[in-house]
Order: sequence, then structure tokens, then C-alpha cells
Amino acid sequence: MRNNVEYPLLAEWTTTEIIKVSEFYLQIEQANTVGIDRVKLLKTYQDYLKIVPAKMVQKQIDKQFEAASGYSIYRTIQAAKQGTKKMVKIN
Repeated sequence: MRNNVEYPLLAEWTTTEIIKVSEFYLQIEQANTVGIDRVKLLKTYQDYLKIVPAKMVQKQIDKQFEAASGYSIYRTIQAAKQGTKKMVKIN
């Protein structure tokens, strides 16, 4: 995981929502570096979708997150959905 990554956060999110979204971002990074449990990642993704339901906003956040971290939320979640193994690790 990279140090000093500024996660994209929206001002209207509550503290609880910021914590949940930040946890999701961390799991995306873990999936791209060391690997993470697929079910856990997809559960956290469902929480993320409740906080960010609009596709347009999801795409904007994905671009910002990828620019900051180098990892795509979309590609990571697609790999998790299509995978059958217990762990998700993006190469």
C-alpha cells in the first residue's frame, strides 16, 4: 500500500460514511497488493454502493482514486465478481 494517498471523499458524507468508504478504499488497495477475501470485499462494496448510489459519482470517484493510488475500483470489483477463488489478488 502506498503512503500518503489522499482518498476522494465528499463533504456531504457523515463521519460513519467516510469511515466505511475509507475502509473500502483500503480493501481495494489490499486486493491489488497482498490480496483480500473476496466475500469481504464484495460486502464492503455493497456498503459503498449505499453511500455512493449514483453511477456518475462512482465513475468520478474511481478516476480520482486511480489517479491517487494507481488502482481501479471498477476493475478490482469486476475481478472479484468474476472470480471463484476465496481470495482476490489483482496482478
